[in-house]
Order: sequence, then structure tokens, then C-alpha cells
Amino acid sequence: MSNNVTLTVEGNRAYVTLDRPDKHNGLTIEMLNELVRVAGEIKGRDDIRAVILSGNGPSFSSGLDIAKAMSNPLAIAGNFLPLPWRGTNTFQEACWAWRRLPQPVIAVVHGRCYGGALQLALAADFRFVTPDSEFAVMEAKHGLIPDMSGAATLSRLVGIDQALLLTMTADPVDASYAQRIGLVTEVCADPRAEAEKLVDRIAARSPHAVASAKKLFDRSWEAGLRRTFGIERATQLPLILRQALGRDRKDNK
Repeated sequence: MSNNVTLTVEGNRAYVTLDRPDKHNGLTIEMLNELVRVAGEIKGRDDIRAVILSGNGPSFSSGLDIAKAMSNPLAIAGNFLPLPWRGTNTFQEACWAWRRLPQPVIAVVHGRCYGGALQLALAADFRFVTPDSEFAVMEAKHGLIPDMSGAATLSRLVGIDQALLLTMTADPVDASYAQRIGLVTEVCADPRAEAEKLVDRIAARSPHAVASAKKLFDRSWEAGLRRTFGIERATQLPLILRQALGRDRKDNK
């Protein structure tokens, strides 16, 4: 169990915090598994009406800690395989588990929100961010593609040209640009306070209606998520193998 993901329940809301501030909350495989576990714990609690997801320290998260993850190839291989009843592997479920919750999830973002962290934030229902926050689909810098449910969430939020632009360049974008293309919900000086206000408004409605609305839109917005996740895995695997064999380094010489 990782101690770098904390769950605190206060009243009718759950606060899930990435807590590895000295590494800008770089995500480890242990943290991904803990995100899945925490989401499962929240799912069964009727007293929780909403979830606020945030990061401790200078950033929401700088994304997957590639160096730490690559130090244990067996762990990557084991967590890359999908569970058949779920249709996702651990990397995907660490993000998509928040879409599966009946409760609305609000990501409160500041500082860096790169790579896997962006995919985690995109899997929330809403994203409230500070004006100085930065976003990047960072995987191309490592010779990879977004494969933590990002293909599904990006397709719902931005057009294909913007999705390709973000993915192919891996360039960071600021909060203003992110809001303009639909990547974030709201840019505000105090996103935590705005998230709390939204929870108050949602909590005034029927929990069943809120849960049903979330389910309705998630299931009807587009079909074929299982196929999307399969395509992510099939596209990523050769890239991982190329990295492991050092072929990209040879090609770039």
C-alpha cells in the first residue's frame, strides 16, 4: 500500500490527495494501484456525495515517474495486462476508476499537470485550475503515446486536431489555452474554494439523479471504450519494446 495517496472524508465529501511533493507528485506504480483501491473504497460509500482530487506541494503532478517505473520492468508488465472483467489495465484504471464512480469528481489543479497526471485529471468530471497551471500530453518526449485512458477522454473534450497537436508535440500549454480548447472547466484564483461551492450545489440535488446523470452521459457520449483501451495497449506495446531494446536511441542518432 502506498502512503503517497491519501483519502480524507469530511462531511459529505472525500478528499483524495497525491502526496509525493518532493517529486512533484510523480506517479509510481504503487500510487496507481492505490488510486484504484481508493476509488473502489469511495464507490461503496453512500455518505460521500463528491470527490475532490488534488496534489500536495508545488504541483498537481508531473506525471508518471518514468525512471522509477522503468527500474522494475516486471511490475510494468504485470500492470500492463488488462483484467478481462474490467477491460482496463492498472495504468488505465488508475484514471478511469474515477469515471466509474457514481459521485462527481472534481480535479483541483495547480502547477504541473503532465502526462499520466493530465490523463488522471481528464478522467475527473470537472477540472478547476489555477491561472499558472500547465498541461502537457508528455508521452511523445519518451517515445510513447498516452495510454492511461487519454485517448477516450481527449476525444470527448477536444477536437481531433487539438488532440493530435497536444500529443505529437508534447508541448506544455497554459491554463488560458487549456480552457479555450475545452481541456479544463474553469480557471480561477482559488480552485479549491470553487470546487467546494460546486459540491454544495450538487449535494443539494438527489444523489440518485446525480449518479444517473453521470452514468447517462458516460455511457451515451460515445461507444466502444473497451475497443479504445485495447487500441491504446496495442499501440503502446511496440513503443515500450522499442524503448526496452534501445531502438529509438539508435534511430535518433
